[in-house]
Amino acid sequence: MFVSAPAPRSTLDLTVRVWGMGADDHPFFQNATAQNVSATGACIYGIEHELKVSDIIGVQYQNKKARCKVVWVVDAGGLKKTQVGVQLVAGQDCPWTTQLSLDVQSNMPAPRHDNRRKFVRRRISFPLELRDERVNTPMRVNATDISGNGCYVETVMPLPVTTTLKIDFWIEEEHISASAVVRARDPGVGMGIEFTGLTEDSKNRFQAHLDKIDQGMSSQGPKSTG
Repeated sequence: MFVSAPAPRSTLDLTVRVWGMGADDHPFFQNATAQNVSATGACIYGIEHELKVSDIIGVQYQNKKARCKVVWVVDAGGLKKTQVGVQLVAGQDCPWTTQLSLDVQSNMPAPRHDNRRKFVRRRISFPLELRDERVNTPMRVNATDISGNGCYVETVMPLPVTTTLKIDFWIEEEHISASAVVRARDPGVGMGIEFTGLTEDSKNRFQAHLDKIDQGMSSQGPKSTG
């Protein structure tokens, strides 16, 4: 049986922000410490809430966020409190890449591009208005991971999977309104939404619009603080 080698790790103590839904069904949002980090995961300690294996939590280091899956949990007691091992959810960028040793960075796998994916996810903040068709209450949100085919919205109380939504947004001067469906739900973190009501032409035009925004942000680069 083939066993993949563990990802190279760096022994660091990084202050991170973590959030999600505890085992008591209460959302949490707190600082913690990541150590023994790699390009694919980390050990995080100091969590003040009980978590379960397979939970999805949000992790932020400096200004970079990622969704992670809990793969093991230990009640470490004392200052370390709850200690968890996490792996980045597929498709998520590593938040602490710049803090990894040069040896680890040089051994990081090249980004995998799925040529079957027609609509590329853009990690930009994009304003949307969602309406749960059962109650017709508008929710103004910012998608953090979006393509012409769907998006991920951060929210403490995500809607149930299969919930039907109406979605409204703008492509420059054009107002778009279409149906959508919740396809994934991560309690305390967010939900994945598919734009089921967009025509193929609308999806392509929206993707081109997102590509343009993302390229514009990349070309600006970091702002000077001097």
